[in-house]
Amino acid sequence: QVQLVESGGGLVQPGGSLRLSCAASGSIFSINAMGWFRQTPGKERELVTIITNRSTTTYADAVKSRFTISRDNAKNTVYLQMNSLKPEDTAVYYCNAQVTTARLPVTVNAWGKGTLVTVSS
Repeated sequence: QVQLVESGGGLVQPGGSLRLSCAASGSIFSINAMGWFRQTPGKERELVTIITNRSTTTYADAVKSRFTISRDNAKNTVYLQMNSLKPEDTAVYYCNAQVTTARLPVTVNAWGKGTLVTVSS
């Protein structure tokens, strides 16, 4: 129906930068919002940032001024620019999208499989 594929994770030193990408595909009529969550073992999944189709954004307090979310509507892709990375940013980052499907249509909430970000110290 709708698939999300993340890329761009990896190993980076504290203070470094990474850029994550998430591409949506499938039976898509429109995307209402896309965003990023993250999770570490033993912790609950937490919101990192979300951007809507009106370009309004929200950020978790822990990443404000360091992370920036953006989207390319023509490519159904969202990006997460992560600067000044800290060891506590280490987590699996999951892409999320609220999508109106083309066939029925209905609104669905889709998740990617995640990409690992490791900030060494």
